[in-house]
Amino acid sequence: MSEKPREIIWRAVRDFSPLILGVVPFGTVAGIAAIEAGLDFSHAMGFSLIVLAGASQLASIALIGDNATLIVIIATALIINARFLMYSASLAPHFAGLSLPRRALAAYLLTDQAYAFSITRYRDEPWDVRQKLTYYLSVGGTLWLVWQSSTALGAALGAGMPEEWSLDFAVPLVFLALLVPAIRDKADGLAALVAGALAVLAAGMPYNLALPVAALAGIGGGVFIGRKRPA
Repeated sequence: MSEKPREIIWRAVRDFSPLILGVVPFGTVAGIAAIEAGLDFSHAMGFSLIVLAGASQLASIALIGDNATLIVIIATALIINARFLMYSASLAPHFAGLSLPRRALAAYLLTDQAYAFSITRYRDEPWDVRQKLTYYLSVGGTLWLVWQSSTALGAALGAGMPEEWSLDFAVPLVFLALLVPAIRDKADGLAALVAGALAVLAAGMPYNLALPVAALAGIGGGVFIGRKRPA
């Protein structure tokens, strides 16, 4: 039986809700970091609204605080966000035929969470393109609301957050919560293992190159195992 839009929306919200416990402190950290780097509240929120990418926001904010040049800040954000090219390529067939404005909205809301939840659901559900978009926008829109609210909270608190309230744990927690359910076979497992190991070993690479390098290596490992499967 075909699911109604309301049912898909609520399913998306329910799927995403466990991650709220990790996203809220993550966003709060991003807001605090922006204020500590010298941005005021309006600039911190404008930055969050435009970038909408936690890892690159934190890296860019750190560079702003260190008075890095604009080209270095932009290049760093682009390098960290290079993984979204792969996400976009993976999602494109599912959104084929949609109008440009709808695809543009989907692109704006593209995050690790929106991609991971959506692509996992698309494997299991015989949805048409409108149902797929409804689910995707519901996850992405919920994340957007939680992230911006959390960033605003952090920016409002600013340097007033007690140091003992360490919220840095939320960053890896959010990504681990996405990773584990996505591992379904040997190819997925090897890709995760290779990418994770290389990201740790290459953590000292300049310009935050460790993340895209690790991602490409993980993809290579997954493809290698996939080709080894018997026909």
